[in-house]
Amino acid sequence: MTFAFFEKAKELTKILEEKEAPAIHQAAEILAEGIAQGGIIQAFGSGHSYAAAIEICGRAGGFIPSKVIHDPAMGIYESIEGVGGLLTHRLEAKPGDVFFLISNSGRNPLSIELAEWIKKKGNPLIVVTALEISKNSTSRHSSGKLLYEFADVVLDNHSEFGDAALSVRDSDVKICGTSSFSAVLLLQQVVYEAVKKLVAQGIEPPIYKSANIDGGYEYNFALEDQYADRIFRI
Repeated sequence: MTFAFFEKAKELTKILEEKEAPAIHQAAEILAEGIAQGGIIQAFGSGHSYAAAIEICGRAGGFIPSKVIHDPAMGIYESIEGVGGLLTHRLEAKPGDVFFLISNSGRNPLSIELAEWIKKKGNPLIVVTALEISKNSTSRHSSGKLLYEFADVVLDNHSEFGDAALSVRDSDVKICGTSSFSAVLLLQQVVYEAVKKLVAQGIEPPIYKSANIDGGYEYNFALEDQYADRIFRI
């Protein structure tokens, strides 16, 4: 039996390695600089892209100074203009903060309005999207802009139109989306390279230890206390 998704994942991994290295390096540089300045990661993904946002926030092996921007509606209203503007009233951006916005199409007003707000604040923005698909899409925002147009760095997930990548014989539907898989590879590589840069500068990176390791809770709590006023907000 062929493990079709495994094969697709290998193919996609090779594409990401070959084509996204410059963007990964650039994003890692921005992230390391932000953490060194005392900033935090703020990540947002609407709908299923939320899975990519939590990949770099609040997990073992990731940066403690990080938080997910929570959409209370979980993406139900992402296509309605004005919702993102309302959400920004609950957000905070300080110098050094690095924002990650994840959207496969990059066409919905919610993420676009967050991007507008981030750039007005003067913070760096890293976007994870399906770049070619987005470029061939029509914005649902009255500005006519797409998410990638606001980015300092675009991490292209190279997913296919509609995200689903595989077909099954005798069925017309396509299955198995790849955007989550590729987002994990891109974002975790950015974290890895950012940590290497911090260590090279003599900075001890504030990284979560697993709570299942003896002493993990105590280590994490001590570092969380240093960032509590930032990471325990929306």
